[in-house]
Amino acid sequence: MGTILDSHFLALTAIVTVVYQFIFFVITALFKFDQVTDFAGSTNFVILAVLTLVLKATWHFRQIVLTLLVVVWGLRLGIFLLMRILQWGEDRRFDEQRGNIVRLIIFWTLQAVWVWTVSLPLTVVNASDGGGSLKPADVIGWTMWVFGFLIEAAADQQKLSFKNSPENRGKWCDVGVWKYSRHPNYFGEMLLWWGIFVAASPVLEGAEYLVIFGPLFLTLLLLFVSGIPLLEASADKKHGNSGAYRFYKKTTSPLILFPRGVYGNLPGWCKTVFLFEFPFYSRNLPQELG
Repeated sequence: MGTILDSHFLALTAIVTVVYQFIFFVITALFKFDQVTDFAGSTNFVILAVLTLVLKATWHFRQIVLTLLVVVWGLRLGIFLLMRILQWGEDRRFDEQRGNIVRLIIFWTLQAVWVWTVSLPLTVVNASDGGGSLKPADVIGWTMWVFGFLIEAAADQQKLSFKNSPENRGKWCDVGVWKYSRHPNYFGEMLLWWGIFVAASPVLEGAEYLVIFGPLFLTLLLLFVSGIPLLEASADKKHGNSGAYRFYKKTTSPLILFPRGVYGNLPGWCKTVFLFEFPFYSRNLPQELG
């Protein structure tokens, strides 16, 4: 086992995360106030990033850059989601959970696990001595982060202005990057966290490579649990009887940005194997007549 895994940093980030999420859990449970949910998630990443950097105080360029990237991502997302929820009122994801303490506990536990796990690559980098000189992996990882960050930020802004314009009421968003993907914000999010992992890799030795579980967990969560499946189900229920929506769904990649003309003509197996078009994403579509 690497010295990093023996250090107190992993225990420390776990304790800080559990305490921080617990505070917000108590706020939402007592005051039925869930506007702070996403803010609690993204700011937790910022706290872990800065805390591990400052405590180790090696100040290696690799630690500073990766910490900055996570802080920029966390603040942008946290502020964006907070503004959006304050503008929209309550968070519809919590309609069933508000009165249900068990569901609330499960949600907040999952959020704590998500923060701690996805932060693992940065935690290990910040707990190390920084890992020597610049490597190609650093630049590749930073570049992945930049693209992922820009895609996610663009997707968020474009969808918000789409939703805010009255003539789009009841329509699905297919402007800007949403022309090329049904979930471009999730694609950006996965890309940037895989970028952080790649940029962390020059530091990793032996068992430390297990921090790949961070971006892997995020990817599986968004693909199979709380990301795409939920959004696809609600969109299918809302728009499933519209021919235009079915056409949009058939011609637009679920995740990876992809030109529509090409995507629409790919065989089904190719979409599933290479582009994550899983059949269960469409199980809520009403059966086509005839």
